[in-house]
Amino acid sequence: MNFASDNVLGASPKVLQALLDANEGSEPAYGVDAHTRRAEEMLAEAFEHEVVVFLVATGTGANALALSALTPPWGAVFCHAESHVLDDECGAPEMFTDGAKLVGIEGAGGKFTPEGLAAALERYPRGVVKAVQPSAVSVSQVTEAGTLYSLAELDAIFAVAKPAGLRVHLDGARFANAMVALGCSAAEMSWKRGVDVVSFGATKNGCLACEAVVFFDKALAENFQYRRKRSGHTVSKGRLLGAQMVGYLSDGHWIDNARHANRMAATLAEGLAAAPGVRLAWPTQANEVFAVLPPAADRALKAAGFRGAPWSSGSLPPGFTIGPDEVFLRFVTSFATRPEHVAGLVEAVRAA
Repeated sequence: MNFASDNVLGASPKVLQALLDANEGSEPAYGVDAHTRRAEEMLAEAFEHEVVVFLVATGTGANALALSALTPPWGAVFCHAESHVLDDECGAPEMFTDGAKLVGIEGAGGKFTPEGLAAALERYPRGVVKAVQPSAVSVSQVTEAGTLYSLAELDAIFAVAKPAGLRVHLDGARFANAMVALGCSAAEMSWKRGVDVVSFGATKNGCLACEAVVFFDKALAENFQYRRKRSGHTVSKGRLLGAQMVGYLSDGHWIDNARHANRMAATLAEGLAAAPGVRLAWPTQANEVFAVLPPAADRALKAAGFRGAPWSSGSLPPGFTIGPDEVFLRFVTSFATRPEHVAGLVEAVRAA
């Protein structure tokens, strides 16, 4: 009944079984094992492209290391003003890039526009010694507001980024949830749009602790193995990362998990939207619901054992305000969310 995050649940049974199976016998260490090789092959199949893959245990490691491969220390990385890489990585991208500047772009619903990116680029003219040099753009899919960039919106942003010489990073902590919601393939949401590197998230959607940095250009991955090792993100028992990713990708498990999480979120959003005194800040597009509640409903949820996460009002739609007597919460569903818990949460709000 904890809807504060999709990180509060454990791993899925299929991923745990893959880990147990890989635990038998011995394998070479540091990621040169058969499980990791199979994970790399499966990611290439999922993306329909030759890829260079590096497995890490955390999303922060994946994002910060990916960006370090795209920008020099004097570079600028453009991202949303409330993006995870800017607000929630404790400065890791700046540290791992040896000091590159993250430039936040405002935008409603966790998304920035091509016009916003173009305006930001004008502030950092290329070749001016006093300014950081435009190097990369990072797009979150799903965003921090639980919203999605459509494929057309990605195209429009990258049509500004690419001519400006920017490399493109996709923060895909909830990659599967976004892909399922858009009804597209992994390829259509990444390299076919012009993405250079993806932080492919698996932990939130069923893994124990496993993310992948996926490069579509071998040249960008040059020396990345040293970046990963130097940062402390090369796991000695690398087969246990590889096994998680194999279990996650096998038989469409990752897609099934995301589909269930998204379906539970849609049910929750529908129920909350119909409850008296409740407003949704944005349409629910993946597995996150952002709701404005009366204080009585918030108290009722806590008393019943339900938990959401208080959220920032920074990128609310124009004209959408939260009153001093209202509570703004995020509710996140997952592969393990039970329908009766969704129904119970909605009923608690209605009763209040």
